Amino acid sequence: MASIGQIVSPTPGNDALSRARSRAALVPDCLVEAKRIANTVIAGWHGRRKRGIGENFWQFRPYTEGESLSRIDWRRSARDDHTYIRDHEWEAAHTVWLWADMSPSMMYKSTYGHVSKEGRALVLMLALAEILARSGERIGCPGIMEPVSTRNAAERLAAALMHTPLEGGLPQTAMIRGWSDIVLIGDFLDDADTVMGRIGPLARRGLRGHVVEVADPAEELFPYSGRTEFTDPENGSKLVAGRAENLREDYQRAYLARRENLGQSLRHLGWTFVSHRTDRLTSEALVAVHMYLSGMPAKAALGGQP
Repeated sequence: MASIGQIVSPTPGNDALSRARSRAALVPDCLVEAKRIANTVIAGWHGRRKRGIGENFWQFRPYTEGESLSRIDWRRSARDDHTYIRDHEWEAAHTVWLWADMSPSMMYKSTYGHVSKEGRALVLMLALAEILARSGERIGCPGIMEPVSTRNAAERLAAALMHTPLEGGLPQTAMIRGWSDIVLIGDFLDDADTVMGRIGPLARRGLRGHVVEVADPAEELFPYSGRTEFTDPENGSKLVAGRAENLREDYQRAYLARRENLGQSLRHLGWTFVSHRTDRLTSEALVAVHMYLSGMPAKAALGGQP
């Protein structure tokens, strides 16, 4: 049977410099793709705009008893029999930390996926930086880049990643202060208890988190049959299955249970969870995460789809 998947980076695990150079070479292409996707998504909405403190006009809405009379727009109210309030747009910047897990398992790509999990995670990360920067937010990456509030935040993050590549696992967050959002992108293949053991302390510190699980279709579908050799990308251990198709049902049950347990545990902490496959459009995950960051249900952004 032909190979269904492969590790996209053939670099030996002990050659950190070569691996870093290989990943740095991937960043420019990911940035171009991220900007293209961000432009497509932004064309369909108004970013994170919402009513709040600011100078720019946002919308007219009916006056509610008890509100300050100074906020009434008398010119607009004179057009009909209703009294209208003039709302302004929220302009206070918020800090959003972005992180993509670059563990060896993220290098995987099957014939069913469009790109490797690594490539998709980087594109998602840079596209989020592009969209949030255009909305005036401060963008940072733990251990890579301090928060910046500038329109070219995605370019600056990409440049920082080329000099200091992301590492595997969850980031060091001691430098994060105050009430911020953090977006964690990875495959999260460990059991839910192990993942939550690392994430729980972040939530208790007041961080509002958003987890994006990036999965290759083969990891979910388990399309293997016949004699199949599986290799653990983390430690190199191997498992040979004589008839892999006999494992499919039990594997899928365990795989989906892990995902469901992780999602429920995160929601219990007040965090959000998005599962995304590399054979789907990047914009689907981008829209869902962005809407969560805006405080809206992701279903609203996906036309009511889960």
